[in-house]
Amino acid sequence: ALSDDDQQDKESHPLPTYKWRLVISYDGTRYSGWQYQQSIPTVQCKVEEALTRITKLERKHLCLVGAGRTDAGVHAWGQVAHFITPFKYECLEGFHRALNGGLPPDIRIREISSVLPEFHARFSVKSKTYNYKIYNDAVMDPIQRHYVYHSSYKLNPSAMKDAAKYFVGKHDFSAFANASHNDGIPNPVKNILRFHVNEMGPLLQIEVEGSGFLYKQVRNMVAIMLQVGREAVPAEIVPMILESRDRKELAKYTLAVPPHGLCLYGVKYNEDHFNIPLATSFGMHHTISKCKLPFY
Repeated sequence: ALSDDDQQDKESHPLPTYKWRLVISYDGTRYSGWQYQQSIPTVQCKVEEALTRITKLERKHLCLVGAGRTDAGVHAWGQVAHFITPFKYECLEGFHRALNGGLPPDIRIREISSVLPEFHARFSVKSKTYNYKIYNDAVMDPIQRHYVYHSSYKLNPSAMKDAAKYFVGKHDFSAFANASHNDGIPNPVKNILRFHVNEMGPLLQIEVEGSGFLYKQVRNMVAIMLQVGREAVPAEIVPMILESRDRKELAKYTLAVPPHGLCLYGVKYNEDHFNIPLATSFGMHHTISKCKLPFY
């Protein structure tokens, strides 16, 4: 089922329009996820507020759509969204600067570019990459507390890497998905392209790229890998749970990890949608003009 935003995007544009892609980075600590909600602060709300002030267009005409609906507390380095205007920007640097100026400091637009009408931030996705960070030490680093999950249990990264291999490939991930009322009945079959466990001192970074993900799928996969890392269960538990296709089977061993360790790192698309000779902005550096000063 299409969300209200997606339905507007498909049906409410009888006149010629221009489509623009945003690459957005945000600290999700203060927000109830990406998706627009009337009474709760979300990232989409803040971006739309800034866009409406600058473009003078109403929300229903901008039709801002994101690549993924990150949950409350989840962060993003490479969230992607698109919006629509009835006019064209020949130069985007000034617009880019004004947009960031109208946003709170925990949300930043990293890039703005024009895209073909066929581009859709959600439906054109080829793959998404998520990172989940775990701080594996007896004492948590307080500086990283909003972005990293603390595991005081000593983990076995080698065992976690063995478990990660079982996720790679095309599988039915019904056992690793929580029920969601937003997406109707999604296809439970997803293709995991890579699943890495990277060691950086006490920090473990789990990086997973896939064709798509079900609701809380990444956090549930990380949760069972933590149990494997603690050596509470063997790595071979992963294919057994996958084959069950039953969320209750996973619940016998673990609960989902908290959201603050998760980050939507990037989204890949068909690059043909970007190959048009229009505007792109990666931001602009300020410079200090040189002047001659007398020396005394």
